Amino acid sequence: MKGESKMNFVDKDLLSIQEARILMESAREARETMLTFPQEKLDLITGTLAAAAKELAEELAVMSAEETGYGRFQDKYVKNTFVCNFLPERLKDMRCVGILEEDPRLKTMAVGVPVGVIAALTPAVSPVSTAIYNILIAVKSGNPIVIAPHERARKVTGRLIDRLMEAGKCCGLPEGAIGYLKTVTRAGTLELIRHPAAAMVVNTGVPELCREAAESGKPYIYGGTGNGPVFVERTADVRQAVEDIIASRTFDYGIVSAAEQYMVVDSLIAAEVKAEMLKNGAYFMNGEEEKKLIDLLCLESGKADTEIMGRPAIELAVRAGFTVPDSTTVLVSEQKYISDRNPFAKELLCPVLAYYIENDWMHACEKCMSLLVNESHGHTLVIHSRDEEVIRQFALKKPVGRILVNTPATLGSMGATTNLFPAMTLGSITTGAGITADNVSPMNFIYIRNVGYGVRDAKEFLGVTGNVSGGHGIAPETKGGSEDAKALLKQILETLSRELDDKC
Repeated sequence: MKGESKMNFVDKDLLSIQEARILMESAREARETMLTFPQEKLDLITGTLAAAAKELAEELAVMSAEETGYGRFQDKYVKNTFVCNFLPERLKDMRCVGILEEDPRLKTMAVGVPVGVIAALTPAVSPVSTAIYNILIAVKSGNPIVIAPHERARKVTGRLIDRLMEAGKCCGLPEGAIGYLKTVTRAGTLELIRHPAAAMVVNTGVPELCREAAESGKPYIYGGTGNGPVFVERTADVRQAVEDIIASRTFDYGIVSAAEQYMVVDSLIAAEVKAEMLKNGAYFMNGEEEKKLIDLLCLESGKADTEIMGRPAIELAVRAGFTVPDSTTVLVSEQKYISDRNPFAKELLCPVLAYYIENDWMHACEKCMSLLVNESHGHTLVIHSRDEEVIRQFALKKPVGRILVNTPATLGSMGATTNLFPAMTLGSITTGAGITADNVSPMNFIYIRNVGYGVRDAKEFLGVTGNVSGGHGIAPETKGGSEDAKALLKQILETLSRELDDKC
């Protein structure tokens, strides 16, 4: 019986690997056709795909929450419709392929060229919105894409992509331009990212494959580990700041990586901030309750329990074994120091906040620096302040991919409440884990071919013209050409030789 089980497991791996190879070969063939498409045709296809995805936005939100067990379907619906509405609007006037710009005065030209087949890894936490987004920006930039869904979101991802493949076929997208692994295994996913046809790897929120993707030898974009700090500075609109933080941390039950995980509060307004937190449903745990929560989340072991991710605060408290009011939105742990054994250093994809108080913005700045270099990998920092000088100091000095000002991190980072590019893959600055800290756009999926017309004669640079003096009394006049250059070199060498003999 054990042998039979093992054989089935191996067979599934082999099936997944073979499937990956077929998908990548088909995508490589599709690329040849897509290279002939002008931007206008790619735009038409992108719009058609977005409309098809929008029709399924609510159905897929419900299906995603049920299949994965993570988050709220209402918030997933917000993300799905955001990608289907805002992203196409932002893409509308963007040129990615063909002539991007031309300067008649300088006689230069920039041409956008698709990089090739994109191998994309999508997460269990936001499987639908991430897949829609990846497909739209890939097609917009003329690239085929093959997606490796998270095993926990296999069905909902398949439902989406089957519909998009059908819609793409109706408007001229070649077969193989969009694909996905139906048999999802680690072995099959690794085959995708290592396949010779893969020109770029995009990993959104699958940290367990970060090292393998980075070592694939392909340009690699990583939507890094998040849950960074938020600083509430003394000039902030406290009521609005707290509302933003609570709304962000509870959105989809804290499953979004960009959400705030640490609050750093200026001591001058700490009492006011705490009062507002309590009004908005924050529950400040005592030491015993905090210990129970840490045990529930398996934080001391260094590996959070994935079954606790994306669950409401009340459910977390019940599972941990303590009682909270029915109005509780987030669980808060008041901290004084950041230690090597800080259990809240790991990314917590649930509505839990660590809470620090600092005397002024300079001490808060240092605290945020310490928090950014832990597991959050410089993903996102938020500051609530009306002091532009403090905001600029944070912007200039923090080791972070994006800084958000006076806005909820979850919605601001993806470009909903800010004018950042609407994205579900947010790069971080982790060394060796990705080539960009951008909100990833179609421009990350192309390279620029630069064209320059000749504007000066080569003789201006290849000939020897004017007076040349090496400090040895030599100032010959030449008309240019290789013979004159040789004669000049010989004369210089002879002069140096004579001077050397004189010194000896």
